[in-house]
Amino acid sequence: MFSRYLGLPALLFAALAHGYANPIGCSGECVVYDPTVIRRSSDGKYFRFSTGNEISYVTASSLEGPWTAVGSVLPDGSSIDLAGNTDLWVSFTSLSQSLSDSIADPVELTLFHFQAPDVHYIDDLYYVYYAVSTFGSQSSAIGLATSATMELGTWTDHGSVGIASSSSKIYNAIDPSLIEVDGTYYMQFGSFWDDIYQVEMNSAATKTSGSASYNIAYYPDGTHPEEGSYMYQYGDYYYLFYSWGICCDYSDALPASGQEYHIKVCRSTSATGNFVDQDGTACTDGGGTIVLESHGNVYGPGGQGVYDDPTYGTVLYYAYTDITIGYADDQKQFGFNVIDWSTGWPVV
Repeated sequence: MFSRYLGLPALLFAALAHGYANPIGCSGECVVYDPTVIRRSSDGKYFRFSTGNEISYVTASSLEGPWTAVGSVLPDGSSIDLAGNTDLWVSFTSLSQSLSDSIADPVELTLFHFQAPDVHYIDDLYYVYYAVSTFGSQSSAIGLATSATMELGTWTDHGSVGIASSSSKIYNAIDPSLIEVDGTYYMQFGSFWDDIYQVEMNSAATKTSGSASYNIAYYPDGTHPEEGSYMYQYGDYYYLFYSWGICCDYSDALPASGQEYHIKVCRSTSATGNFVDQDGTACTDGGGTIVLESHGNVYGPGGQGVYDDPTYGTVLYYAYTDITIGYADDQKQFGFNVIDWSTGWPVV
C-alpha cells in the first residue's frame, strides 16, 4: 500500500507536464475491459462490447451513457475447439509487476478467455471478432460472430477466421482489430511474444485471404509488452494505436512508474507497414509516441479504440483504473477523450 501512494505524486506531475484531459463522464454500466463501440445504423443506439462473460455488451443513447446491460453475445461459448471457448469471469492471480523480472515466456496477465472483441458493420451485418485463449498460453484463435440487429439472442457464431497460434508460433493470436483499406480488409492482432502482426482477410472479412501474416510493431526489450492494437486512418496517414505495459492486477502492487499500461501510436502512409513514431523511430524497433498515460485519478489507460462520434467528433476510448474507485481489475472504468489532430498526431 505504501508504494501505491508513493506513485501518486508522479501521476499528478504527469498530468501537469502533459496536460491530458480527464475522461468524459460515464454513467450506468461503466465497468469494462477491452471496450469496442459502435452505433446502430437503424436508430443511432450505441453498443459497447467487452472482454468477459462470453463477450458482454451494453447499450446507451449516447457515448457517455447511461449504459444498460444487455447480456452475452455467445452465452453458450464459441465453436472454436480450444481451451477457453467458454469463459468465466474469474479473479486475477498475483503476478510480478516488474518487466525486468525473469519470466520464462511472456504471458498475458488476464484470466479472461473470451478476449478483446472488435465490432464492425459490414454488408448489412454487425461483426464482432473475438479471441479464445487461456491464461499464459499461445493456444489461441480469433473468431467471428455476426448479427443483423445486435439484439440479444440474434448472434451467429462462425468460429475461427483462420488466425491461430500455438507454442510453435512467435506471436499470440488474440486482440483482433480490423481495418478496411480501399476495399481490402486487414486484421491486426498480437500480444507480447513478437507483439503486433497483420494479415490480409478475404473480401467478406470472414477468413484470412491465405497470405502470410507479418510483423508491424515490436518492442525488442524485456517481455515485449505491446498488445491491443487498433488502426485508424486520418488524412494521409494510418495510425497504429496500441497498449504498452502491464495491464492488470494493480490491487496487489503497482508496477514501477511508467511500466503500467499506457497508449502509444505510430503512423505510416501505408496501412501495411513502415510505421514510425513522432521522432521517426520505427514501430518495429521499439518506436512509439505516448498518446495517453497515467495522470490525476487516471491510472493505466489501455485497451483502446478510436470512434467517429456524431456529437464529439473523433474520440479515443479505453479502459482505465480510477484511483478514487479502486485498483481491482473488475473496477476498471470506461473513458473517452476527444482527439486533437492539429499537429498531425493524436493529442488528448
